[in-house]
Amino acid sequence: MKIQERTGAGSGRSAGPAQPSVGDRLPTAPRERKPALAALAVLLILLGALGATTLVLQAGNRIEVIKVTADIQPGESVSNSNVTSVMVAADDSINYVKWSQLATLKTFKAKTTIYKDTVVMGQMFDKGSTLAAGKAVVGLSLKEGQYPAGLKVGDVVAAYRVSSNGSSTTGSSSSSSSAGGDSPIVGQAKVSYVPDGKSGDSEFVSSTNLAVTLTVNSDDAAALAQAAATNSVALVLVPGVSSNGN
Repeated sequence: MKIQERTGAGSGRSAGPAQPSVGDRLPTAPRERKPALAALAVLLILLGALGATTLVLQAGNRIEVIKVTADIQPGESVSNSNVTSVMVAADDSINYVKWSQLATLKTFKAKTTIYKDTVVMGQMFDKGSTLAAGKAVVGLSLKEGQYPAGLKVGDVVAAYRVSSNGSSTTGSSSSSSSAGGDSPIVGQAKVSYVPDGKSGDSEFVSSTNLAVTLTVNSDDAAALAQAAATNSVALVLVPGVSSNGN
């Protein structure tokens, strides 16, 4: 009897539900992969690296070129007072005029108006005369007292007839007194060249005379040239008028 009871008990235990082992786990849902986003991220990284490389290369390959600091009118030339140098990225497709070519550029004339802050390119200038219709250029050799102190390219002046042995005091006030109350030979003439003292060009005709070039109306050119030939002309600055709008 006892043997049968133990046997029955063992049979009862084996008939119960089996418990899952500790190592068994329920299955999980597979992760959703997004290959398009991964490819986009890689592309953005590559583009960023390429852009940074390009900037570094451009920064290391720059040239010094000429930039205009004051308006230059047709037929006028550059001078040290109306240009400066700037650094730009080298580009063979753009006809920049390098700063080292400034001396050569001074011998050329502007084809059209070149406005302040413009980077100069070769096609803006021409070797030949580019004066507007009805304009003429007259050169003067002036003594001290026959021109205003600080005269510069772009200034607008009036030209008066004076005696050749007039006062030699420097300044516009002395020029006015020498001119007296007579009507000007030229009411408004634009200074297209005057030495600025910074270039290696020959700045003075002699030890005391200053070379000045004026652009005037053609009708006024003959009278002004005659006065210049006898050294009997003085310039007075016209206030509030200049080629750069000052």
